[in-house]
Amino acid sequence: MMMAEGTDVDDMIFQPSDLATQRRVQFMDAARSGRARLRDKDGSAFVMLPEGKVELLEELARWNSAHLRLERLLERGEPLSVSTLGELAWLRVFDTEDIREFLSELHEALVASYADGALATLRECVEAWRTTARQVEDPLRRSVLRGSLAAQDLTEALRPDGT
Repeated sequence: MMMAEGTDVDDMIFQPSDLATQRRVQFMDAARSGRARLRDKDGSAFVMLPEGKVELLEELARWNSAHLRLERLLERGEPLSVSTLGELAWLRVFDTEDIREFLSELHEALVASYADGALATLRECVEAWRTTARQVEDPLRRSVLRGSLAAQDLTEALRPDGT
């Protein structure tokens, strides 16, 4: 283990031989607290992180990439076909204004999820939009959701007691 005097655990770099000694406890403690760095004999560097943190980073990276790709498509004014949308093809039922709103909400969810260190906000945002997309895809539901409401469409409701 390489460590200078007064060095913080975050600055510690472990060596493979440390994993065969009592120092493996320090390595695991460093990994639990956020990251443990390991340097191999050939100079290769490795980082051990809690699995949840890796999943968070992977998911944030995936959705950030999708956000940027969709943003570029809209900036170019390209038609949003199933093939150009790719994994976001479920958005095809929305018009450009709705997709811009999705982008705005997705951006906010990405920032909040990163700040929180948790995927709940991001997952809620995407699932709400997917649910809406499924509803809009059905012609009857679309007409109800997007249709206009006129006064003659309304009727007075009776109270449950009949009055």
